Amino acid sequence: MKLLKRTLLILFLALNIVAAFHAYKFTHFYAPGTTDNRKPEQMNALEKLKIIFFGVRMSKTVANTTPDTAYIPVNLPTTNGLHLSCWYIPVPDSKGTVLLFHGYGGNKGPGLSEAAWFRHLGYSTFLTDFRGHGDSEGNTCTVGYKEADDVKAAYDYISKKDNKPIILWGVSMGAAAILRAIPTYHLQPEKVILECPFATLTDAVKTRMRAVNLPQTPLSQLLTIWGGLEQGFWGPGYQPAKEGEKLKMPVLLCWGEHDIRVTRQETNAVFNHLGSTQKQLVIFTHSGHQSFCRQEGPKWKKAISTFLAAK
Repeated sequence: MKLLKRTLLILFLALNIVAAFHAYKFTHFYAPGTTDNRKPEQMNALEKLKIIFFGVRMSKTVANTTPDTAYIPVNLPTTNGLHLSCWYIPVPDSKGTVLLFHGYGGNKGPGLSEAAWFRHLGYSTFLTDFRGHGDSEGNTCTVGYKEADDVKAAYDYISKKDNKPIILWGVSMGAAAILRAIPTYHLQPEKVILECPFATLTDAVKTRMRAVNLPQTPLSQLLTIWGGLEQGFWGPGYQPAKEGEKLKMPVLLCWGEHDIRVTRQETNAVFNHLGSTQKQLVIFTHSGHQSFCRQEGPKWKKAISTFLAAK
């Protein structure tokens, strides 16, 4: 019995050490261009095995393009002393401003496609690199928890420029950050557009476990706990879906039917928790976890136009 207890204790400690190590790697980025940023599902068995033993290595991605129209670079300070790299693209006599927020490991560059359509509809756009992403300062990521502060910083900046309506648009981690930012900081956007947000941080970690063929339980739960503790918050308590209960403004939720990162069950949880009486779910049948604007442009543009035009 003593030997068994000691063996179980050693295994427990070893499992937690491995979980803490992987959680650290998952939330820290390396210098741009220094690592292979392919997704796990794009790797072969040997490369996945390397991730299992040595953890994921992600480098910061920077935008390889700039707006094709006049824009204003903004260096936005945040409460933690970091500065965020942003692009403000105003249009004359705008109806308001759409704030765009990217996903985990991304940057503001790919959002230019969506931003162009919002400007076509008469809205100025404001694109932000989250902390630790793109050209913004820092090298750590909390998968949307502290990035909610960056949503607030962008919201406050635009609020001070004019008193026109603000629309929040976010994809994946960006959508989760929006779900947390609105109730936490009492933001009052006119409308919100969420694309493929995860329901809980544990769910987001589970997708990584599935991608490298590791058991989701208990590794996902342990990584969630350690990732939060290392970044100063309680990971299992980070549940964007439940945060949605406090959203009372109109909300458009979008999801791709072939999404291997966010499940239909998670999407239903997010939608069902939304407190808005004016909420809509649009499913893109030919898309996965990707830009619906670029994959199913006509359907996405129609959904966005109808949603923004509705009173």
